[in-house]
Formats: sequence, structure tokens, C-alpha cells
Amino acid sequence: MLIEVRFHGRGGQGVVTAADFLAIAGFKEGYYTLSFPTFGAEKRGTPVASFLRISDEPIVVRDEIYYPDYVVVLDPSVLESVNVVSGLKETGMLIANYPKGVEDLKAVVKTNAKVATINATKIAMKILGRPITNTTMVGAFAGATNLFKLETLMETVEEVFEGSLAEKNKLAIEEAYKFMREVCR
Repeated sequence: MLIEVRFHGRGGQGVVTAADFLAIAGFKEGYYTLSFPTFGAEKRGTPVASFLRISDEPIVVRDEIYYPDYVVVLDPSVLESVNVVSGLKETGMLIANYPKGVEDLKAVVKTNAKVATINATKIAMKILGRPITNTTMVGAFAGATNLFKLETLMETVEEVFEGSLAEKNKLAIEEAYKFMREVCR
């Protein structure tokens, strides 16, 4: 089993942190994992991609992911400038922070893959008080795919964040996870 995930967002939104977070969680669940970003002349606010591989065997491939099983979009505005579904397998899934819903997003991105949406910005603003959606989308990804246990994500939060920030991120992850478990049954 090799699962490849591509994350899209904007610089400064935690796109790299989201992939790294899931790599840690995957390792905790007994998988081999590899996460890495692409860096060019990116700066805060410009489109950024990050990648994650999860496998039950050692990972030897180190190049960018061109044909992902999953695409995770942290910021809906990147849809205006990036073809996020480029190479997405027809058997794959697009999981997006997109408040207008699945049907509207399908009209925008034109894919035969499954599509799941969540208003991650709304959740992040409510719980974290700022529009940083990385941990909310971690929960959404895990809930939509059922690849990670919620308990593992909670343990990982304790390693990545401290104090009240850890507690708030747990709440954001849990809300998104449970929402997607319900939506993606």
C-alpha cells in the first residue's frame, strides 16, 4: 500500500505543517511516512504545495507527487490560480476547505474523483480565532479517509503544539474529523 497526498494552500497557512503533522501521526500508527514541501520563490500569501506519502513498506520515491490519491485544499482562493486536481486519480478524493459545498466545487474543478467539502475557515475562526486551517483540514482529511484514528491525532497535537494552542487545535481537529466521518459514510 502506498498512499500519496498533495496539499494546496498559501504560504503562511500551515500547508507544510499539515503534511508534517500527518506524517508524524502515520508513523505513530505503524506506517512509513515521508512529507516534504516545494519551495521556489514562495513567500507569505503565494500558492504553496506540500506532499505526503504513507506506506506499509519503506518509501524510496522522493520526488513530487504528480498523481495523488488525495488532494487537500486549505484555502479555496488557490482554486483561482492552481489546477489542484491535476493528476488526481479518478479513484481518489478531493478534500477542500470550500464553504459553497460539493456541487459548486465540482463545477469549478471538473473532476471525476470523489469530492468532500468543509467550511474549515469557519471552524478555525470559531475555535482558534484566526483563519489558519491546517489542523482543521488535518481532521477533515483523517475523517474523510479513515486513515488515522482520532486518538492518534490527539496524541500528535500534544507533540506539535503546547498549552492552550494544543487544546484549541484538538477541538478543531475533532470537529472536522467528526463532520467528515458523518459526510463521507
